[in-house]
Amino acid sequence: MRKIGVLAGILVSTLWPASEQGVRAQSIDPPTEQRARVIVKYRAEAGALRATAQAQAPAQSPAAAGRAERLSLRTGLALRAGAAVTDRSHVVMASGMSSQALAARLAQDPDVEYAVVDQRRQRTGAIPNDPLYLPSPVPAAGPAVGQWYLKAPDASAPAAIDAQAAWSITLGNPAVTVAVLDTGVRFDHEDLLRVGQGGNLLPGYDMISDAATANDGDGRDADPSDPGDFVTAAELAESGGTYAGCEPSPTSSSWHGTQTSGLIGAITDNAIGMASVGRTVRVLPVRVLGKCGGFDSDIVAGMRWAAGLHVDGVPDNPTPARVINLSLGGKGACSAPYRDVVAEVGALGVLVVAAAGNSAGHAVISPANCPGVVGVAALRHVGNKVGFSDLGPEIALAAPGGNCVTLSGGCQYPILTTSNAGGTAPLAHTAGGSIYTDGRNASIGTSFAAPLVAGTAALMLSVQPALTATQLRDLLRATARAFPTTGADAGTPQCLAPQFDPGTGAAVDQLQCYCTTSTCGAGMLDAGAAVRAAIGVQARIDVAPVPAVATLPVTLSAQGTQLGAGRAVAAYRWTLLDGGSIVGGFSGPVDAASATLTPNAAGSFVVQLSVTDSAGAVSTVQSRVVVDAAPAPAGAGGGGGALGAGWLALLGLAVAALRRSPP
Repeated sequence: MRKIGVLAGILVSTLWPASEQGVRAQSIDPPTEQRARVIVKYRAEAGALRATAQAQAPAQSPAAAGRAERLSLRTGLALRAGAAVTDRSHVVMASGMSSQALAARLAQDPDVEYAVVDQRRQRTGAIPNDPLYLPSPVPAAGPAVGQWYLKAPDASAPAAIDAQAAWSITLGNPAVTVAVLDTGVRFDHEDLLRVGQGGNLLPGYDMISDAATANDGDGRDADPSDPGDFVTAAELAESGGTYAGCEPSPTSSSWHGTQTSGLIGAITDNAIGMASVGRTVRVLPVRVLGKCGGFDSDIVAGMRWAAGLHVDGVPDNPTPARVINLSLGGKGACSAPYRDVVAEVGALGVLVVAAAGNSAGHAVISPANCPGVVGVAALRHVGNKVGFSDLGPEIALAAPGGNCVTLSGGCQYPILTTSNAGGTAPLAHTAGGSIYTDGRNASIGTSFAAPLVAGTAALMLSVQPALTATQLRDLLRATARAFPTTGADAGTPQCLAPQFDPGTGAAVDQLQCYCTTSTCGAGMLDAGAAVRAAIGVQARIDVAPVPAVATLPVTLSAQGTQLGAGRAVAAYRWTLLDGGSIVGGFSGPVDAASATLTPNAAGSFVVQLSVTDSAGAVSTVQSRVVVDAAPAPAGAGGGGGALGAGWLALLGLAVAALRRSPP
């Protein structure tokens, strides 16, 4: 009898329709490399096309299933039809073989124009082709590490912000604007340029009211171009003069606003120069600093104007910003004007990001120390506080600020960015003025850590524009990576709260030190994690059973829904968009994590799930559920459960064969 059972099993598997063999094969999943997936395109005159009706149906349409069955019969393979691609092509799947092998087999069929592997494509991380982004080639004086601070963190540079991971989600949104309140900008830099000329720079405004500080011959006007901020020795020497008390200038103007603007919005992936964090977000230059700096009044007015609030005597800003970058400040507590303006713009959803200061580990400067501001400390490439950065409990988080590990007389880990080649006055691009800071013309400071955070906030708003300023700040902090406790130079201490000499009361320098959450903020900026968290809720529908079967309940579940950091589900909402004439409605609640309905026949129906999270973000997803026909009742078509005549004949042949075989 054992032989009868074995032979009957062989007969059943041989005579069972090929397409049904494929279904049975799914009960045990083969290894991934043995699950073939191929796109097949049929010839225009193919018999498979003529033999099956054209159908503009979803995946596993009757037409595709019919064509796959014909291929199954002709090739002897158990094939399953997948999604339609065009009216002459669709996916074909099989188990127990590789995709390459299946494609080769199907390509031999005379009805097939081509059969190619249906490859899975992954996000690449959107790595730009800007030459200075890569480790090489770089200028002879440039840093060998390129734009190390934007890349994924590794053992050599754990402080890198992983902008590549953020770019795999979004390349920015031109509807998001970051205001850069600084020295103005050079609009003709080849990697900046105005909107309409291929760049990201908006017109902006010059908010400097004092003509001597402005250095452009007038007060407030509509031109935020940077004329230079160089102060001559004669100007500094004037007793009681306009610039008395200013810090001596270096050998040239700083072009500081051009440098901070480039980090946020330099044109990226244009095979020129550098990459920026925000890539396609808009940069709004607001000039508030000139010779000898700038006044609080101009800075506060500039913040209000940038956010879209009215400033007397100035046309209203037609492109309000969602993020304001302040790579500026001064010693002292947060004053009332700054407290007011931060609260005022914050109520509009505008995030203020500010540099912590560069006085070698002293107290955080203002306005970075104001409530609600994202104060940013600076890190070395290995993740500890760089010597120049200030620190304290007001800091929100830290980001790379550049550091000069000496290498052949240059700076090994600077923050490379856009600049101008001019000395005291700007040099036009046509005269070679468009340059980039590098290992010998280095940009280092908390001024350059802040724009990395501001650009990341702009990417977050690109995927979730409903985020408030408070939510942005909280998410930036919640997703920050922990500070390292090793890797710095031997003898590096742990950072302490700002220290003062007990005899003189003077602030004590704190150079390199290992950050703590009470001195350098919540952690190291992680752009990729911040953007993922900003997306918030991502609804998902799971269906059980698979396949759905007519007359049996179908359960739809939202348990696979993903939530952003620190968020919970506030509400579910299920909707039947198209019953397909087989479903009339849900058989239970439509505001729970799962919903149930029962189809009365084979076909398909479409459902929608909307999930709202605790931050008010909403994600909506739709799913088409394919329903198979109900199985035939036991014994149907076979006379009360008896075997049909065909099966009896086959069984008789099997028994006769066994009797003829030798014992």
